[in-house]
Amino acid sequence: MAASELYTKYARVWIPDPEEVWKSAELLKDYKPGDKVLQLRLEEGKDLEYCLDPKTKELPPLRNPDILVGENDLTALSYLHEPAVLHNLKVRFIDSKLIYTYCGIVLVAINPYEQLPIYGEDIINAYSGQNMGDMDPHIFAVAEEAYKQMARDERNQSIIVSGESGAGKTVSAKYAMRYFATVSGSASEANVEEKVLASNPIMESIGNAKTTRNDNSSRFGKYIEIGFDKRYRIIGANMRTYLLEKSRVVFQAEEERNYHIFYQLCASAALPEFKTLRLGNANYFHYTKQGGSPVIDGIDDAKEMVNTRQACTLLGISDSYQMGIFRILAGILHLGNVEFAARDSDSCTIPPKHDPLTIFCDLMGVEYEEMAHWLCHRKLATATETYIKPVSKLHAINARDALAKHIYANLFNWIVDHVNKALHSTVKQHSFIGVLDIYGFETFEINSFEQFCINYANEKLQQQFNMHVFKLEQEEYMKEQIPWTLIDFYDNQPCINLIEAKMGVLDLLDEECKMPKGSDDTWAQKLYNTHLNKCALFEKPRLSNKAFIIKHFADKVEYQCEGFLEKNKDTVYEEQIKVLKSSKKFKLLPELFQDEEKVISPTSATSSGRVPLSRTPVKPAKARPGQTSKEHKKTVGHQFRNSLHLLMETLNATTPHYVRCIKPNDFKFPFTFDEKRAVQQLRACGVLETIRISAAGFPSRWTYQEFFSRYRVLMKQKDVLSDRKQTCKNVLEKLILDKDKYQFGKTKIFFRAGQVAYLEKIRADKLRAACIRIQKTIRGWLMRKKYMRMRKAAITIQRYVRGYQARCYAKFLRRTRAAIIIQKFQRMYVVRKRYQCMRDATIALQALLRGYLVRNKYQMMLREHKSIIIQKHVRGWLARVHYRRTLKAIVYLQCCYRRMMAKRELKKLKIEARSVERYKKLHIGLENKIMQLQRKIDEQNKEYKSLLEKMNNLEITYSTETEKLRSDVERLRMSEEEAKNATNRVLSLQEEIAKLRKELQQTQTEKKTIEEWADKYKHETEQLVSELKEQNTLLKTEKEELNRRIHDQAKEITETMEKKLVEETKQLELDLNDERLRYQNLLNEFSRLEERYDDLKDEMNLMVSIPKPGHKRTDSTHSSNESEYTFSSEITEAEDLPLRMEQEPSEKKAPLDMSLFLKLQKRVTELEQEKQSLQDELDRKEEQALRAKAKEEERPPIRGAELEYESLKRQELESENKKLKNELNELQKALTETRSPEVTAPGAPAYRVLLDQLTSVSEELEVRKEEVLILRSQLVSQKEAIQPKNTMTDSTILLEDVQKMKDKGEIAQAYIGLKETNRLLESQLQSQKKSHENELESLRGEIQSLKEENNRQQQLLAQNLQLPPEARIEASLQHEITRLTNENLDLMEQLEKQDKTVRKLKKQLKVFAKKIGELEVGQMENISPGQIIDEPIRPVNIPRKEKDFQGMLEYKKEDEQKLVKNLILELKPRGVAVNLIPGLPAYILFMCVRHADYLNDDQKVRSLLTSTINGIKKVLKKRGDDFETVSFWLSNTCRFLHCLKQYSGEEGFMKHNTPRQNEHCLTNFDLAEYRQVLSDLAIQIYQQLVRVLENILQPMIVSGMLEHETIQGVSGVKPTGLRKRTSSIADEGTYTLDSIIRQLNSFHSVMCQHGMDPELIKQVVKQMFYIIGAVTLNNLLLRKDMCSWSKGMQIRYNVSQLEEWLRDKNLMNSGAKETLEPLIQAAQLLQVKKKTDEDAEAICSMCNALTTAQIVKVLNLYTPVNEFEERVLVSFIRTIQLRLRDRKDSPQLLMDAKHIFPVTFPFNPSSLALETIQIPASLGLGFISRV
Repeated sequence: MAASELYTKYARVWIPDPEEVWKSAELLKDYKPGDKVLQLRLEEGKDLEYCLDPKTKELPPLRNPDILVGENDLTALSYLHEPAVLHNLKVRFIDSKLIYTYCGIVLVAINPYEQLPIYGEDIINAYSGQNMGDMDPHIFAVAEEAYKQMARDERNQSIIVSGESGAGKTVSAKYAMRYFATVSGSASEANVEEKVLASNPIMESIGNAKTTRNDNSSRFGKYIEIGFDKRYRIIGANMRTYLLEKSRVVFQAEEERNYHIFYQLCASAALPEFKTLRLGNANYFHYTKQGGSPVIDGIDDAKEMVNTRQACTLLGISDSYQMGIFRILAGILHLGNVEFAARDSDSCTIPPKHDPLTIFCDLMGVEYEEMAHWLCHRKLATATETYIKPVSKLHAINARDALAKHIYANLFNWIVDHVNKALHSTVKQHSFIGVLDIYGFETFEINSFEQFCINYANEKLQQQFNMHVFKLEQEEYMKEQIPWTLIDFYDNQPCINLIEAKMGVLDLLDEECKMPKGSDDTWAQKLYNTHLNKCALFEKPRLSNKAFIIKHFADKVEYQCEGFLEKNKDTVYEEQIKVLKSSKKFKLLPELFQDEEKVISPTSATSSGRVPLSRTPVKPAKARPGQTSKEHKKTVGHQFRNSLHLLMETLNATTPHYVRCIKPNDFKFPFTFDEKRAVQQLRACGVLETIRISAAGFPSRWTYQEFFSRYRVLMKQKDVLSDRKQTCKNVLEKLILDKDKYQFGKTKIFFRAGQVAYLEKIRADKLRAACIRIQKTIRGWLMRKKYMRMRKAAITIQRYVRGYQARCYAKFLRRTRAAIIIQKFQRMYVVRKRYQCMRDATIALQALLRGYLVRNKYQMMLREHKSIIIQKHVRGWLARVHYRRTLKAIVYLQCCYRRMMAKRELKKLKIEARSVERYKKLHIGLENKIMQLQRKIDEQNKEYKSLLEKMNNLEITYSTETEKLRSDVERLRMSEEEAKNATNRVLSLQEEIAKLRKELQQTQTEKKTIEEWADKYKHETEQLVSELKEQNTLLKTEKEELNRRIHDQAKEITETMEKKLVEETKQLELDLNDERLRYQNLLNEFSRLEERYDDLKDEMNLMVSIPKPGHKRTDSTHSSNESEYTFSSEITEAEDLPLRMEQEPSEKKAPLDMSLFLKLQKRVTELEQEKQSLQDELDRKEEQALRAKAKEEERPPIRGAELEYESLKRQELESENKKLKNELNELQKALTETRSPEVTAPGAPAYRVLLDQLTSVSEELEVRKEEVLILRSQLVSQKEAIQPKNTMTDSTILLEDVQKMKDKGEIAQAYIGLKETNRLLESQLQSQKKSHENELESLRGEIQSLKEENNRQQQLLAQNLQLPPEARIEASLQHEITRLTNENLDLMEQLEKQDKTVRKLKKQLKVFAKKIGELEVGQMENISPGQIIDEPIRPVNIPRKEKDFQGMLEYKKEDEQKLVKNLILELKPRGVAVNLIPGLPAYILFMCVRHADYLNDDQKVRSLLTSTINGIKKVLKKRGDDFETVSFWLSNTCRFLHCLKQYSGEEGFMKHNTPRQNEHCLTNFDLAEYRQVLSDLAIQIYQQLVRVLENILQPMIVSGMLEHETIQGVSGVKPTGLRKRTSSIADEGTYTLDSIIRQLNSFHSVMCQHGMDPELIKQVVKQMFYIIGAVTLNNLLLRKDMCSWSKGMQIRYNVSQLEEWLRDKNLMNSGAKETLEPLIQAAQLLQVKKKTDEDAEAICSMCNALTTAQIVKVLNLYTPVNEFEERVLVSFIRTIQLRLRDRKDSPQLLMDAKHIFPVTFPFNPSSLALETIQIPASLGLGFISRV
């Protein structure tokens, strides 16, 4: 397919950009040939027109599909060009946080400027043994490839690390060396890698400096050769250095510093030992203040000086030599301050007694006058004479600087030489791997001689790199047998010729240096004349005649000619060197200048960095005239060229591996990518050239199987043939018509650039079309299904609705008819009831109305009659009253009238007396009034007349009335007399009434007071009663509340105690597992050391057997002792002692002396048990003290009410009673559940302490019970006495009773009793607390003594470790002899005491035997003879019993070795052992032990057990790689251990025994110590079993769990680059998941066949599954190609198959499934949705078994395999990190695949009877017999 056809609509391209270098854009319409403009749209949405170059009409480079972005190998990209490389690196670096990327054979390393957790030992182990393409790019992968090729090809290797200053070259080289040291291991005692790393501080201090680009820039290059022996273990190293920048000693640019060592010296000037150096601040010295930046932020030069001095000590530089070095360096600083005074233009002088020169001479030990003279003069030698010439001031300064540079360079060489001596090994080197840490291509604003040499070196390295890449390409094409044409690549040989050929730049420079009046200007003119316009790579700047331009492979560089000659000559006056050599006070100084030709020969390469070392020794002045200054003929350029040629020869003789370090930005910001800087470095380091060479040929390569798997979707069924190769050919011919775009090799298909992208596009289109068709079909099917479901549902609903409606209508009709009938009868009933009601009401109303009318009529008549009578009397009374009133009024009127008339007459008389006129005036208006008055008078007269008439009538009536009244008066007079008499009586009665009233008032007041008092009393009583009731209710509520609180508190305390107990139990289990793991690791290390010791012993014996004249080597226990002391600080004395005793070898390598070992181990075990019991008791006492304190604090506060106090006290006592019961139960449970018989045995310390505590608790419980009973009785009596009454009298009685009780003090007495009881309890608690504290103090004292003993032992160990090996052995032996002597004395004393006890017991036994005999004789004498005669004697038949076997085996002492040989050493699990009873060898050995125990032969028991243990160790050492052998002996060792426990006679192990088995228990010996030894042996066998199965499973896990496609077709194969990964297609010999399951079945069947304990099988299975999960997860975390959605599905399916295997084997409760949880969660993480915050929350809650680092790593590595998958956004990963920032987990990335869970051996008794065991003849044990 033509390239132009790919420029279609929506195709993405790269266009140049001044800021971002390259920008991505999308085509808006198809490109047609001839178009001059492309219509593009940028990613930010902006449209633009891109104009094509009218001359070349070159189209912009196409962008790779997103699926290929982020690949591990840049050569896997379909389009190989600069923007694709830059974008891929940026995506990996910024988005995925991946700093390593392959580019063919080159590893590109981008400096992250941040510490990353990817260099640990777990990562090293993960990369060890892996193919380079199988894992993600890493410096460890390159190192592993070099190490593997060295071992496989028997060829030396080189790792070339290059890059700019600050790009991370030194760090990469350091990690490569660390990898070699970790993987290969050091063959010597001292670790070479540690020594090389220890040299870093001194090398950095003397070779690194601050530049504008890097605070710790390495100013020299180095090549480190790491030597290996024949077993490919590190034996030594050698360092060669190149091009030290000497000019930095005397000159530094702005913002730069001199070498670090000078500033470290100035910062440490105040130290006492540095006082003689007379140093000061760095700004004081000319050589350290020129840059103006003497301090680096964050760097303490004084601390760095301490590190430098420590490094010198580690490298073997003594303190005297160190001070010599510092004197020389200080002398250089003082030399820089020497000033010259010009006398004239050609001479100068130094001021007399010049302080800097004086200090310099004192430090160097030379004469002041001599040095001052030769600094200002020089010696010139001619053919006939020698004369001295003064020099000018400028030449003197230059000579001074040249001397300083020369001294520093020689000192640098001397230090490097000492480093190499420290790294040198006497063992012969078989091969080596060289690590070249060298500067990259450099170009600055001002480029001088240093940059010229650096770029010259890079030209040579680039040529070598190009040739190597081209050679690999050529080899690949030839290997695949495809036709190829010569690839046109950039050959920089012309540039190299321009520099180093005859009449080249260096040649002309050397020639000009030889000229007497040569200068930089003349040299520049020679360059112009020689090369300008003749060589295309040489140019002259337009505006300068002192510079030239060279076109290097990376860029054009303009070099300034100024200083070239001086730096190339590196002139040092020999007279000055002679003066320094003459120093006799300073021995180090002459050493620097001795044999300079050897020290600085061209073959040894300059030991330093930027400016080449001067290797020209100064000859004395007496040399012959013809030989004057021959040593100066070798210029710096000549030396560097020779060194570079030697380096190239070394590299060409090795297989190179390339690491290109890239500096992502100039500001050291972490994970910040500057595209411009990155492109500059990619162009300069040759990465883009590699890409260009690859793109020129066939960059994309696929195997036929991978191509078939990836593009199977593009084939039809008829195209698929059995021959995969032919199938691929047929398909490619149809897909790609241009046959030049691909080639078919033997095993691979080769594609031109862009063809894979085209195939991917076709594949994506096909998949997209298939997806659309699948979606169409599925959506149609879903809609049809939905429609059918809806139609069916609608019909069903209609049927039911219509039926429901019909039923409802029929029901409605029935209801309507029924309603009408009901209405008819209801209405009739209502009407009838209404009529009857109305009729009854009417009749009732009529009757009531008629009776009411009649009654009203009667009442009216009665009222009228009575009213007439009343009227009669009232009218008469009224008439009389009116008459009297009228008469009285008339009389009053008459009087008034008469008075008025008199007043009127008087007025008239007075008026008449006055003037008439005045009265007229006054009475003008009175006439009318008078008329009115006259009218009124007339009317009154009329009224008067009528009144007179009425008065007459009244007089008549009055007269009649008067008569009546007279009669009445007479009557009244009589009654008056009677009234007078009655009045007297009334007065007397009134007096009496008054008295009675007074008395009544008094009575009333008294009554009121009484009533008030009664009311008050009643109120008070009621109030008191109410208060009592309220108080009672309050007390009840408080009581309930307190009860509830107490209940809650008890519940909380119980829950907290349970939680604490669970947590403590878990913590104890973890501690126990850790302790077990540590102990088992120590056992593993011990067994390894023991095997190593045996190997060394055998080798030594073999060497001794070969006679050598004059040489004899004795046995050495150095390795064993050293291993002891290495681990003694990590184990306790109880563990250390048996290990030491076990590691003590006998003189003749006889079987281990188990008796001494067991005695010592027994004593240590007893001490450990006693210590443990004391510690447990101490913890228990402390816990009880804390509980008591908590109880006192948690007691509720005492209330004011006394009754409440008593109830609370009762509840408190009851709660304490419950707690005491719980504690009693816990103590009893702890006593019964303790496994160790030594702890629970009567008389043991723990037993006695617990028994005492139990007794005290029981007594306290009884006391508390009695107190509770007393309190309850008192409360009952008080409650009966205080019952609430209802009436007032009852309440008064209650108050009186209470008052009486108060008076009597009954309540006080009750409270006093309670207080006394409380005091008694408190005193008991205090006494118990004091006793506990005393016990705690005693226990702490004992623990302190034990700790002191432990510390003393550790101090002895530390002292021994500091001694040399011979003295260490002697000290350890002396210590062991002393300790054993003391213990032997103790044992002898105990033995004597036991002998005395045995003698006493024997005497007592004899006495008792005599007494028993006498008693039996006396009883026989008491029997009468008659009784004997009367009793008939019956004949007794004694049947001959068959022989009853006792379950013992007898053998002779001399047959012991034969027994061990036949039963252990020569027994084959696959042969004879297959048909045996499981554990038969263990049963036979135990039966032999039983017989020796029966014979009470301790020597035989000890010998047999020792031989058995040593025999098992020999078998495992010989056949330790065979799983069946290890499994067989693990099973038998455990069975032997169980037999020793089951028949030990201890009650804890005899629970499941039959009576017959109990009879077979051991009677004479306690083999508990041997049980411990066997348990340790079983642990070692188990660990060996784990290692065996790990070695078997290791090659299968990654292939079967990750790479193999268990579900075919789910995961596609992505394109790969030059580093081919392992194929995931199951070829022949490829492991699959079925292979793993078959292997698991094999392991399980073997273990079951050997009768291994089920619990032990579960532990083995758990360990196997942990290994599978850990290795799989570790590889997943290190392989970007495995982190995809489809791979997650594959993993989950594989895990489900493993879980199914566990179910089939009934092992789901073994804990094996839990070990796979991290892997399961990682697979789920690959499959879950990863977009929103809800997804992040779900991921955080789901992945609780993964660490934060692992989760983030998986998300960073997640890679889509198809276009339909999406990458994880960086923002989502940051969200995950924010959510997980509070999680406290390990920062370690990988799981520890080497971790072994601590193993336990639960007791598993056997039901097999020993007497029934038959010994097969096939075992060859005819010499033993059953007993």
